[in-house]
Amino acid sequence: MQEMSRKCRHFTDSVIRRMTRIAIDCGAINLAQGFPDFDPPKAMMDRLEEVSHLGPHQYPITMGAPNFRAALARKCGRFMGRTIDPNKEVVVTIGSTEAMVDTIFALTNPGDKIIMFSPYFENYRAQAIFADCEPIFVPLVPPTFNFDPAVLEDAFKQGAKAILICNPSNPSGKVFTEEELRFIADLAIRYDTYVIMDEVYEHIIYAPHKHVYMNSLPGMWERTISCSSLSKTYSITGWRLGYAIAPEPIMEKIKQYHDFNTVGAPSVLMEAAVVGLEMPDSYYDEFGAHYAHMKQLFTKGLDDIGIEYTDPQGAYFVLANIGKFLKSGQTDVEFCEEMARKVGVACVPGTSFFMEDVNDIVRVHFAKKDETLYEALNRLSDIKKKMG
Repeated sequence: MQEMSRKCRHFTDSVIRRMTRIAIDCGAINLAQGFPDFDPPKAMMDRLEEVSHLGPHQYPITMGAPNFRAALARKCGRFMGRTIDPNKEVVVTIGSTEAMVDTIFALTNPGDKIIMFSPYFENYRAQAIFADCEPIFVPLVPPTFNFDPAVLEDAFKQGAKAILICNPSNPSGKVFTEEELRFIADLAIRYDTYVIMDEVYEHIIYAPHKHVYMNSLPGMWERTISCSSLSKTYSITGWRLGYAIAPEPIMEKIKQYHDFNTVGAPSVLMEAAVVGLEMPDSYYDEFGAHYAHMKQLFTKGLDDIGIEYTDPQGAYFVLANIGKFLKSGQTDVEFCEEMARKVGVACVPGTSFFMEDVNDIVRVHFAKKDETLYEALNRLSDIKKKMG
């Protein structure tokens, strides 16, 4: 048989999704893959019930249904502080994952370099490899996850075509300050580099931190692509509705890749989601307060148990230190698989996210009902005994 692609040699299957399968297999509470166990807004579910009978059920316009793009442009423009053209500056994708892939292929050529911060979401490295690009990793240093400006500028000096930034960051929970973003923006302009923003957690921010959109900074609209989705903001990760927002010259290239990649997002789900995009500002205030409550509940529980963690500024993950629970010679992957089966709680090994030599960190998420979090904390309370 002919040799198959060599690219897949550079990574495994998604460890995050693998841990979900293990959690299902052994009945563990899934705090690995980041999706909630509570319902989306009732208005969206009611509208979905209506359109399941009314339609549309056929192919949409490739770039996304016109009414959905118009609602998306209004919602995003409101928060970004600019008028967004739904016909020229928006494309609807199958989740933010596709938005990122389309963007990387639209901007780069084989051999180009992409700057990424470490820790990083595991998809990024694989996406760069798919595009025959070379990642350049810049460390975010725990526990504050700040970067060294000189190290970052050195990465730009290597001739990077783009920098990819997750803000708020998965998995660290870092929210980049306006000062940090302005520093990155200055480098991007100086070295003529595109900026790809993954902003799926844009509405999950904990006071006093604030989300600043890179494309709102002076001189950055022309070179910034904002990738996001409805998944986290409306608790509909299974609907797979994502999007990219970019200036027209870049968007034309992204649309080309999208057209031949997935053709279009689900028609009926776009129709149902319009009511979500038309939610008033009060929805986002209540949404943020709900996540602040879940964070407080879960982190207090970790404090009571004595599990060390980094305090997230945004998103819904904590990076917990499991060094004192590791057996001699045990890897973090082995630990997570054993913990799911013995403790009944699934998490993700830190080696999925760090390029640095890390074996004592796991990612745990808290986007769950109170009762789910209390039960997970109850199971974790005697982790040392169960893992011994």
